[in-house]
Amino acid sequence: MELIDILSLSYNELMEEIILMGEPKFRTKQIFAWLHEKKVTSFSEMTTLSLQFRERLEKKFCINRLKIVKRLASSIDNTVKYLYQLSDGNYIETVWMEYHHGVSVCLSTQVGCRMGCKFCASTIAGFVRNLTPGEILLQIYEAERDMGKSIDSIVLMGIGEPLDNYDNVIAFLKILSDQRGRGMSLRHVTLSTCGIVPKIYELANDARGITLSISLHSPTDDKRNEIMPVNRSYNISQVLEAAKVFFKETGRRVTFEYAVIEDINSAEKDVDALAGILCGMQCHVNLIPVNPIAERSFHGKRSTTVRFKELLEKYGINATIRRTLGSDIEAACGQLRRNAIENG
Repeated sequence: MELIDILSLSYNELMEEIILMGEPKFRTKQIFAWLHEKKVTSFSEMTTLSLQFRERLEKKFCINRLKIVKRLASSIDNTVKYLYQLSDGNYIETVWMEYHHGVSVCLSTQVGCRMGCKFCASTIAGFVRNLTPGEILLQIYEAERDMGKSIDSIVLMGIGEPLDNYDNVIAFLKILSDQRGRGMSLRHVTLSTCGIVPKIYELANDARGITLSISLHSPTDDKRNEIMPVNRSYNISQVLEAAKVFFKETGRRVTFEYAVIEDINSAEKDVDALAGILCGMQCHVNLIPVNPIAERSFHGKRSTTVRFKELLEKYGINATIRRTLGSDIEAACGQLRRNAIENG
């Protein structure tokens, strides 16, 4: 019989399994705390449970692990990039980032990505499968064990499109925020999407408190169609309408990500067009320095990004430039995974 991935179970799902084993409900609280507060890696560590019960748990459940295949620590800042290997041999990436206000981790939600954004390394190696809720959680737990301290916030902005793995991502968020376990507030979680509109509407109801970040990268449909194929299914006007509804339903301001790519979307006319479509919205623009990718010719200039920000602010649009972290450790999302696949 295949063992159940216990880290992927919500509190109520775990309770159902415990009751089926003929055990009292309060065992659920004990086990859930061992898993998500103490982050144990084996049932033998659950010393408040009897030896007999722990042996029964081992026959029904498994506590999975991720293998750290590569760990790159930046010599510039305290950024650490992990290449993890899953139990089926696939690879994902996680980034540990330290700021003055705390520690944040950037998590992957899929093995690969099928969105096809032209400036992203994650899509080059292809899409394989979705990550389970437990595999998303484990990226946090393994990094915390390795670093010896806890994280303060989470960004779902690694390999994969979170809203393309919607059910598993929502299950992960429910486990993460459950007060009987880790109890992290969703106000400390940012979800980044390329703009799968129907799921944005669902997210407004299913994950209240979360911060929504939408990759825009162009103010016009023609250009966005070229660099982000998802725009052919959900165009800019549909994305903006979904963002407005998200703000209305949650009260949470939406962030629009904009990678300033030289000679693609960096001209003054692009600033004018972007200000035009965002005028009057409760939003924030996060300008991104473009990471170079070997297979792409896209590049950016710091001076161009700074000028873009200055022009946007003249229109009254709140904008910042994302801090560049780990620039010396293959920081572009998907690079480590792609290199690992190519090198066998």
